[in-house]
Amino acid sequence: MSKSSLIEKKLAAVQIESMLNILKVRFEKNQNRHKGIDWKAVEKKLRAAPEKLWSLSEMERTGGEPDVIADAKDTGVFHFYDCSPESPSGRRSFCYDRKALEERKEHKPKNNVIDCADEMGVELLNEDQYRHLQQYGKIDTKTSSWLKTPDVIRKLDGALFGDYRYGTVFVYHNGVQSYYAARGFRARLVV
Repeated sequence: MSKSSLIEKKLAAVQIESMLNILKVRFEKNQNRHKGIDWKAVEKKLRAAPEKLWSLSEMERTGGEPDVIADAKDTGVFHFYDCSPESPSGRRSFCYDRKALEERKEHKPKNNVIDCADEMGVELLNEDQYRHLQQYGKIDTKTSSWLKTPDVIRKLDGALFGDYRYGTVFVYHNGVQSYYAARGFRARLVV
């Protein structure tokens, strides 16, 4: 990683305070997502990890509305998931990965989800994490979100996506080269 890349992934002091305020307000408004977790502990961890705060600001900038989601195990870390009602608007119309983007002959999308997540310093939600997130409210009722896909499926040129329809969480598949205006990706960040 170049020195300029490191500099670009830091927030200015005023941006840090603004981002912490956004996260705190969302945290306090959505207590059901993180019962028993104290905001002061979260804030302390974030202030000690400025690169994580930058990643959270990217999640926010692209429409993810990140918030802490309770983990079944108390490991002393905090899991931030994209909690926007629909798939983050700034991360839609991407195919699954770079190989799919390069192999697409015409009408190429502007990016792919794997590279975008890597640039943001986050990881895609997998199927279990996506289903866990759905416990806190119906998401993707009009959109869908690419999910981290097992290698065995990806090697066959497929990728998973999820959505919520008919009172049910569905996980299904598409070809990796496909992309849709209503499909983005949801991410998580561990702090």
